[in-house]
Amino acid sequence: MKDQPSPVLYDTNGLCLEEIVAPLLAWYRQSARVLPWRENTDPYRVWVSEIMLQQTRVDTVIPYYERFMARLPSVQALAEVREEELLKLWEGLGYYSRARNLQKAARCICKESGGAFPGSYEQLCSLPGVGPYTAGAIASIAFGLPVPAVDGNVLRVLSRLTENPRDIAEPAVKKQMTAALAQVYPAGHCGDFTQSLMELGAVVCVPNGLPKCGSCPLRQLCRAFRHGTQTEYPVQTKKQPRRAEQKTVLLLCCGGRAAVRKRPQGGLLGGLWEFPCLDGALSAAEIAAWLEQQGAHAAHIERALSRKHIFTHVEWDMTAYRVSCPHAFQPDGGGLVWATPEQLADEIALPTAFRRFTRALGLPSPQAPEGQKIP
Repeated sequence: MKDQPSPVLYDTNGLCLEEIVAPLLAWYRQSARVLPWRENTDPYRVWVSEIMLQQTRVDTVIPYYERFMARLPSVQALAEVREEELLKLWEGLGYYSRARNLQKAARCICKESGGAFPGSYEQLCSLPGVGPYTAGAIASIAFGLPVPAVDGNVLRVLSRLTENPRDIAEPAVKKQMTAALAQVYPAGHCGDFTQSLMELGAVVCVPNGLPKCGSCPLRQLCRAFRHGTQTEYPVQTKKQPRRAEQKTVLLLCCGGRAAVRKRPQGGLLGGLWEFPCLDGALSAAEIAAWLEQQGAHAAHIERALSRKHIFTHVEWDMTAYRVSCPHAFQPDGGGLVWATPEQLADEIALPTAFRRFTRALGLPSPQAPEGQKIP
């Protein structure tokens, strides 16, 4: 790794980090969860799992990962798949730029090395969508390199172990913790050590309340456990409150089909499918006026349901109206696709914010393919 600060800049409060290695590895080998991406440490599989796990719970990721690997078992397959099919595989996971960056990176790998995965930390960091954490995870787990993968779980573990008072939101703190950890990586066991730190933060040294110290293999070394200060660490700047926005979702139905369109490329959910979504909380009369502007009219407009959807920095308060249209119209400039229930189920990837309104369309449910649920 390049340009890492000296590990002495990270105050370990008298703890020698090398002391955590043996008990942590022993605990991990005995207690680690059985997860599909741990069965095979091929770099492609490690990479896909780490991208899917970003800001997403393990139990949510497992079925997505298994479907993804069954359909796209190699870098080459990922590079060649149509984007629409890729997004359909990703449907419901959110943060769709992750899927697009996966494909961009796969195409880079195929073009530059014939599909052979890059094996150095620096090369991994050059791939689209791969930052220091993901590169460290692949380097250590798949290639056995002494490169830490430091995420929120690891930052929390180290902050409690050492009662470190510095704000983990500061980039310098993360770099210093990474550099300090790199000094104690055990040769021949780098992947297990990376995963043991991840595992400890995920299932024992948990956020939001008291950690499960009775199950922790490091409790005798932990300063926060010794002093009863677990809930005071890590120190982290409070996030700004999300801004709230009101949205009106139009469930336009005609002849057993529903209208969908693609969102503009820039901005939130850019380039993804949606039921037509308008800013603000519109009334039925305002919806009728909007339809007239599009050269259409409604036989019936009724309020269907309301839902909230939370993104990282914004919260949508969404109200859906079911609109019966006598004709499958197209606004000036086009853009609407009148999709069948089968297309909504099998082909068109709707983000969760919109997918949750599918049942309110009132259209017949298609026969689900084996092993797949129709939302």
